[in-house]
Amino acid sequence: MESWTVRHFSQANPAGAGQDDVPALLRRVADTLEGLGPVEVQDVVMHTEITADGLWPSLTVYFHKADD
Repeated sequence: MESWTVRHFSQANPAGAGQDDVPALLRRVADTLEGLGPVEVQDVVMHTEITADGLWPSLTVYFHKADD
């Protein structure tokens, strides 16, 4: 039986003013992915939390290293 593990990370903008800026969140996640080196992204899931400061989106990225 074959099996493998998917790595993941979740990321959001800092809480407070600008926490709902989705383009900034996408850039932040892209920078993180570039910093990981060669990876293959399997899935990206967006979540939105409601806080006293408004909506607070986050992304969870599921990936594996290209050399895994």
